[in-house]
Formats: sequence, structure tokens, C-alpha cells
Amino acid sequence: MTDPLDELLCDLVAIDSVNPALVPGAAGEARIAAFIAAWLEKAGLEVQLVETAPARPTVIGIARGTGGGRTLLLNGHVDTVGVSGMPHPFEPLIRAGRLYGRGAYDMKGGLAACMSAVAAAKKYRLRGDVILTAVVDEEYAGLGSMSVAGKFPAAGAIVAEFTELRLVPAHKGFVWLELETSGKAAHGSRPDLGVDAIVKMGPVLMELERLGRDLAARPPHPLLGHASVHASLIEGGRELATYPDRCLLSIERRTLPGETPGTVQAELAAILARLQVADPQLQASLRCKLDRPPMETPPDAAILSAVRAAAARVLGRPAEVAGVPFWTDAATLWAAGIPTLLFGPSGAGAHAAEEWVDLDSVHTCAEVYLATALEFCA
Repeated sequence: MTDPLDELLCDLVAIDSVNPALVPGAAGEARIAAFIAAWLEKAGLEVQLVETAPARPTVIGIARGTGGGRTLLLNGHVDTVGVSGMPHPFEPLIRAGRLYGRGAYDMKGGLAACMSAVAAAKKYRLRGDVILTAVVDEEYAGLGSMSVAGKFPAAGAIVAEFTELRLVPAHKGFVWLELETSGKAAHGSRPDLGVDAIVKMGPVLMELERLGRDLAARPPHPLLGHASVHASLIEGGRELATYPDRCLLSIERRTLPGETPGTVQAELAAILARLQVADPQLQASLRCKLDRPPMETPPDAAILSAVRAAAARVLGRPAEVAGVPFWTDAATLWAAGIPTLLFGPSGAGAHAAEEWVDLDSVHTCAEVYLATALEFCA
């Protein structure tokens, strides 16, 4: 192998960086962070480490500008999901223009392209800074980008998640909630004493299904379509011969721009209020466990114009503009006041047993990122 970018990507894929918050005891990001920091230092960049969590450093690489120009931030995550079902997850294999291995597509291909672009940008002595944030924990809670978003302000950012070479200025957010119904434990032979918390959850599930239909009937977002809701997990009961005194339902609500955790909780609280009017014996509580906001960068943002122009030059055609339904670190940067979009390589198998990235698309991304920096930071 002679291509430096292909070699870099192989080196990244060969490093086990499974997120320990997803897989207890997993390798985590320390080893890959050390590799990235050394590679960036060898390329002559200013390197900083931000200890996002114990032994989980986010790496910052800066091609420092001469002054007076706009700052461009390139973002990629270093962690991956687990490797169940993969016989050789950390043995990168190139076949028919594709590189196979855990993280190749999600998202070490985009990360390698960012590293290549920021190293190349240093040679042009641009007025503005070009900053790479190689972050941890995107696959779980997004702690890496949260730890650096306010510390490295920029006029625009590109998150290198896989987008099939499309410009993505918007994606959905999510709210995770728990809804718990309470009953009264009693022996199964004493219905006069017991209240079945699982049965009390039945009308709630029916209302969730009705809410899902209502969300699908509302006017769609032009890039993201409809919001959604589903029941993710349910648990309750002690044993067969006992009335259950508790039933816990975990709910995921995917949100559109303009929706907030408060509006989502109010929506579900209104459903509970209606049900409690119909059944005064229904006792239930609702709480929000985790939320991440949706993201939508306006069409007149300078970073969007710059990437659109750069992509058209590199691709030889206008890049498609689209939205994606999944959440990314772009929302964290956007919430910190940085106009952000996604642009990344093509491939398949994110979180799957077979994962691959198209190598030509990785090279295309590196060219687009550099071309954007040359215009945006000049």
C-alpha cells in the first residue's frame, strides 16, 4: 500500500477503540488518541489533549493561521460500537475499492479525511485557523464534543459523519423518557386487594400508538420528514402469582427543529391527564432521562455556501442537500453557536457485522475539506 490516506485509515481501523460506556471493559479511546496526537504532531500541528473522562482524551489539532481570517472546525469521533459477530474487526481489509473493518464507515473514514485536510491546510499559511477535534464518546452521550464546543469557537464546522457525499445541514434530535405506572402488590388469588400496574400501562401504550400516527400526519419538515415516538423497553412484575405493583416503560421520541424536551414532556403529560380522567385509579409518573437537540443550520450560513462551492468543484456537480434521521455531534456544535453541517464518505454497515467505506469517497472528502478551508479561512 502506497497511498498515505489509505494507510492512515488502515492504521485507525486497526486500533480497538470500542466505547467503554457501551461495552463494559472495552478498550476505550486512549490508544487511538495517542496515535492521532503523534500523527498530528509529526505533521507540524499544534496539539492539545482535553481529558473528557478518565483515560478518554479528546485530541485537538490546530493549523494555526496568520491572523484575521475565519476559523474552520473539522470534527470526527474516534470511538466505535462493539464488534459482536465480526470475525476480524480490527484487521483492515481492502477489496474492490472498499476498506472493511469496525469503524471504517462510522466514522474513521471521515476522521482520516479530516486529519489529512488539516495537515495539508498548514502548508498554505491561511489567515484563519483550521482546527480538528477528534472526539470521544459520540456513540453514547456525546461527551467529547460537549467538552470542547465552547472552548474552540469557530465561524463554521464540518462534522465528517458518513453522508454519502451529501450536504446535510439538518438532523433530528431525541428525548429519552421513563413512564412508570404504580399498582398494589397482592397474592394472585386476591383481586380485591391487588392493582395490576402492567394492565394500567395498556392504555398508555395505545395512546403512544395514536400519538405516533398523529406525528406522521403532521406537515413534514422539508429535509427531515416527521417526528416519531416508540416504546423501547418495558419491565414489571415480581412473579406469576403476584399482582405487579410497578411497570416501567422507556420511550424514545425523535424530535424536529423547534421541538424541545419541555414540549415532548408536556405532550405525554397531557396524554396521562386524559387517561387519569377516564381511570382515576391510574397512578403514573413521567421523567426525562436524556435528551439531545435537533440541528438545523440556515441556508444562508457562510459555511454552507463554502462547502457547497468546494464540493461542486471537487465532484464536478452540485452536491445533493439532505437531512438525516439520526443524531450527531453537529447538534452540540450548533448549540454552541457554530454553524455546522455534515459531509462525509460513502459506505455501509454502521453498527453492523460487516462494515466498509468507499476509499474514493474518503479521498473526495479530504479534497472537499481542504478546498473549503482554502476559501473559508483565506
